[in-house]
Amino acid sequence: MTELFKGPDGKLRCRWCGAAPEFLDYHDTEWGFPVDDDVRLFEKLSLEAFQSGLSWRTILVKRDNFRVAFHGFDFNRIARYTARDVDRLLKDEGIVRHRGKIEAVINNARQARDLVKQEGSLAAYAWRFEPDPKELPDPQTVSTSPQSIAMSKDLKKRGWKFVGPTTVFAFMQAMGLVNDHVETCVVRKRVERARKRFKRPDR
Repeated sequence: MTELFKGPDGKLRCRWCGAAPEFLDYHDTEWGFPVDDDVRLFEKLSLEAFQSGLSWRTILVKRDNFRVAFHGFDFNRIARYTARDVDRLLKDEGIVRHRGKIEAVINNARQARDLVKQEGSLAAYAWRFEPDPKELPDPQTVSTSPQSIAMSKDLKKRGWKFVGPTTVFAFMQAMGLVNDHVETCVVRKRVERARKRFKRPDR
């Protein structure tokens, strides 16, 4: 069984949320709760791309800076970015200044805009890859899944970048397509209740 972390309220949680001060609130209020907002979904995929090769803490502490720099991750606006915006972002010390990742977000914004025209919404597209909970392995024992591999393959086919199966699985964990809180984590039941109330988007 995964070792647990006792929070300030004395209740047990997933061990990883005790690794840094910034993690506890993120774990308790965001991670695993289902999301159907296209901007939030695009933001998470973008931040996961930036995390590649880095720690999530590095990205989380800079998240507000990323939001300012990328205009709230409004992908319709980012899709219109030019070389001038790339130069601006490369000079922004508040974010991760990696040209390849910055250009990937801009590219992905254009692909997201096209995907919405084709599928109705980014949310409807993403939730088509929700796995059957009965077929999931024990929480936090894998870093990919058949569904994350399938979504990754499809996104790449559509022209997206920095969307490998591990990145997509982390996205699925965070956005509630998978409840990967360990069985005895106090937040797991909260997430399950939220998932039961959640209306899966179809457009």
